[in-house]
Amino acid sequence: MSTTLSAPCPWAKNELSLRYHDTEWGVPLHSDRGLFEFLILEGAQAGLSWDTILKKREAYRRAYFNFDIERVAAFTVKDERRLLADAGIVRNRLKVSSSITNARAALRVIDQEGSLDRYLWSFVGGKPKVNGWVSFNQIPARTGEAEAMSKDLLKRGFRFVGPTICYAFMQATGMVNDHLIGCPRYSQLRLPSEAT
Repeated sequence: MSTTLSAPCPWAKNELSLRYHDTEWGVPLHSDRGLFEFLILEGAQAGLSWDTILKKREAYRRAYFNFDIERVAAFTVKDERRLLADAGIVRNRLKVSSSITNARAALRVIDQEGSLDRYLWSFVGGKPKVNGWVSFNQIPARTGEAEAMSKDLLKRGFRFVGPTICYAFMQATGMVNDHLIGCPRYSQLRLPSEAT
């Protein structure tokens, strides 16, 4: 697949966001590690641009041991201090603390539900919801499914998982296909073969 497609979604404006748009955004993601990564990154993005997070993504992967849930859940106060001193990531005390809290909550979900994948995808009935937006301003910031996910995640001890964050998470991980119908990725992602 080429790095740049014709008529992509309007938010993909530079090389980094175009590559992300063309290869990841909206692709159904089913690995627990990958889903955990997006939970942390979407929470870190709150109040910032997604471009900022994309630029820091490799630093996040290093700092969080490639988002190994068990390793992050075992982080200590010393690890938290290490993260807060890491200029490569968003050094917000609440976001850093919540990432560790969320890893511990994710382990409980895996223990109770069998996998993070099964649990999170249950909010869309286990398969992507394909929308049909013509323009970017039609896309909602939150939906009933995202509100239900947020409410349940909060009940299970997760933090930085409000409905808007949850909907962005659902878009990123392919639980919903919110590519505009004029974007080539919209129809490409309707084919069942592309999932990770």
